[in-house]
Amino acid sequence: MGWLKEPSLEGLQPGSLQFFATQKALILKRPLLKRCYDDWYARLLADVRSVPAQGAVVELGSGGSYLKELEPTVITSDVSAGIAEQVIDARSLPFADQSIRALLLTHVFHHIPDVDAFFREAQRTLVPGGVISMIEVAHTPFAKFFFRNFHHEPYDDTRGDWRFEQGDSMMDSNQALSWIVFVRDR
Repeated sequence: MGWLKEPSLEGLQPGSLQFFATQKALILKRPLLKRCYDDWYARLLADVRSVPAQGAVVELGSGGSYLKELEPTVITSDVSAGIAEQVIDARSLPFADQSIRALLLTHVFHHIPDVDAFFREAQRTLVPGGVISMIEVAHTPFAKFFFRNFHHEPYDDTRGDWRFEQGDSMMDSNQALSWIVFVRDR
């Protein structure tokens, strides 16, 4: 399989603090890429503002995110320690029932190996009218081509179920998962 190479990421362990710090620096210094993230974050925060109820705003899979710089009340999280404010697995949210206003995910959903468990936890923890807002890969011919030929994460739109085995939270995923869940199996 081919890989897109970013010289500044070579030799860094994917998912490590150094990896995410370098990723964030790349996003911030590349105007087109930063503009994409600015747009995505604006959309996520607009969804947060649409919820009239109070509650926590939690970003799952914060990694190289700078969302907290735009909205300081966001609780950042990741599955790896030392990356964000909290270590959180989306399948077991450490929050009280009906205490979360919004769950925000930017390119994270496809890394959740059991989205049924995530949805159960979201339903339990979200306030009435709370939102899950996410940015994910579009299911297009280009996406299929790109992920099958140039990216380390799999894109399997033929998979029959929503689960997959996960040994490495950064590498094990299915980029087609959001399409499978929200379009094919809707």
